[in-house]
Amino acid sequence: MVDALNQESQKPSKVGRPCALSPQAQVLVALEYWREYRTYFHISTDWQVSESTICRTVHRVEDALMQSGQFRLPRKKRLFKGFGPRPQVVVMDVTEMPIERPKRKQRSFYSGKKKQHTLKCQVIMDPLTGEIICTFFGKGRRHDFALFKASGIHFHPETASIEDSGYQGIARYHANSFIPKKKPKDGELSTLEKEYNRELGSQRICVEHVNRRLKIFRILQQRYRNRRRRFGLRCNLIASLYNYELMAA
Repeated sequence: MVDALNQESQKPSKVGRPCALSPQAQVLVALEYWREYRTYFHISTDWQVSESTICRTVHRVEDALMQSGQFRLPRKKRLFKGFGPRPQVVVMDVTEMPIERPKRKQRSFYSGKKKQHTLKCQVIMDPLTGEIICTFFGKGRRHDFALFKASGIHFHPETASIEDSGYQGIARYHANSFIPKKKPKDGELSTLEKEYNRELGSQRICVEHVNRRLKIFRILQQRYRNRRRRFGLRCNLIASLYNYELMAA
């Protein structure tokens, strides 16, 4: 991360003064902000700089990491066209992050499941390696299956996908998909169907563990206070850090 920031800082700039913090300190400030999600005021008090300096530093680090190309997810091309090793099995799930109540168009952000205003993040991962392949984002009101259709993701016919019951109807888009059996109205599931659901849940639990590890960063756990325009960028950066830590282990 420091090398990526140094490469970006070496580019000639015509405006602004150099940052008062060293590159190592700038990276640490950004990580501290994502991990603890304290206000700019509290972080600036620790580093003895202004709040605006902390804000610019966090944005500078985020932009430098994305522009370096080293902290990006494999993206959805790997799922279908095989850019890199195509996964044999993928697991897909949607997690929600609470946000402050919007001033306008509140209804589109209101999640009936969470009973609050949220943003949704769709995560697709490889259960064999634990790597996050791609993400997609939407408003809290949008259904999980509608979010999948809006993402434009296509799985390779030979790739098996595992989802929860929120993806009813995905078989029309991908035949090699597996979702839990729903209990029929005024009926009961058979013993075989219960065993199938139990086995499917044991294979799908890995994506819940990934969601938990992402939400160790409190910026994705607590109520999101910032503008929503950088929400996807920060989620992708944190997911890239998760992949890097996974490969380095």
